[in-house]
Amino acid sequence: MKRRALLGGALGVAAVAGAGAWRARRNAKEALHWMPPAAPSSGMRYRAFGRTGLKVSEVGFGSWGIGGKSYGAADREESLRALARAEELGCNFVDSAKVYGDSEAILGDFLKERRSRWIVATKFSGQNEGMTATLESQLRTLQTDAVDLYQLHWLPRGKDAGMFDELARLKKAGKARFVGVSLYSAEDIADVLARPDIDSFQVAFSLLDPDPFMAKLAAIHAGGKAVIVRSALREGFLTGKFKRDSKFPDPLDQRHELTAAEIADTVDRVERFRFLEKEAGSMVAAAARYPLSFAEVATVILGTKSVKQADSNFGEVPGGTLSLAALDEIRTTQVDLSLGSRWPRMLRRWGLAP
Repeated sequence: MKRRALLGGALGVAAVAGAGAWRARRNAKEALHWMPPAAPSSGMRYRAFGRTGLKVSEVGFGSWGIGGKSYGAADREESLRALARAEELGCNFVDSAKVYGDSEAILGDFLKERRSRWIVATKFSGQNEGMTATLESQLRTLQTDAVDLYQLHWLPRGKDAGMFDELARLKKAGKARFVGVSLYSAEDIADVLARPDIDSFQVAFSLLDPDPFMAKLAAIHAGGKAVIVRSALREGFLTGKFKRDSKFPDPLDQRHELTAAEIADTVDRVERFRFLEKEAGSMVAAAARYPLSFAEVATVILGTKSVKQADSNFGEVPGGTLSLAALDEIRTTQVDLSLGSRWPRMLRRWGLAP
């Protein structure tokens, strides 16, 4: 039985309940926290990064792809050009991790003469050498004395909860200006919101994955922590460029593991959101502007491997949000499709959780 069939029943009930809450908030004109669109010529906007005092570009550079080990081979020089183009278009936030192949090494070369222009975020992913030694290694690779944000790649629980203490020590030592956690469930969000020592969290949020963000929207708003949204394009599917019979032959591409049925099913679901193209101009803009339509979101990180992608991600997406009418139709479609979170399983697939 496919994972969607297993999840469908429970998620469908949750989605229906969420839709009722959504409409109640909308009718009451509260708790939606809609971010109005800017003027069409305004370009990149900058948002408060929680309570840190930082201002981050509303679209950030996702560097997983330039590492060359998860979304197919990457050309180093093109990666450097893509980073430079992103900077020209106003991007000042980049997200990485040591497990992202050559990503940090490429960033280190790029940042040598422009470190002050960028807010650099990376992660500890459970390396055997431990958190402190791993960060020291990452700093050497990134060619910097400190990162602006150091994140745990998942929420530690039980015997691993001591990671929070080590994270705090790294912040106190000045190796990381701020600290955060990458999350995968509503329970994770509730846990982190209760931790005053955590400055931010990162979570998947897309047209195809409304939860856990939407499930915890009111609490997120009240919590005031910086929110980084990842996977807004759902591994590229929400660009709208793939067909039901698309294949991913490169074994270095994590989508290589998807079955033909999974690919076809995902494409079918994407097609249900084509109505957004009329308002946003493209599926890329629509998909990225969905999370940007919520004031709680500080930045949406978009995977970028080429100058062409940089032009789209940082030139066409910023400055816009979706209308309230579009958000309402999105939620209706999500309920109809019984959409929900798939991230716990993906985390295990990548070896980042038991």
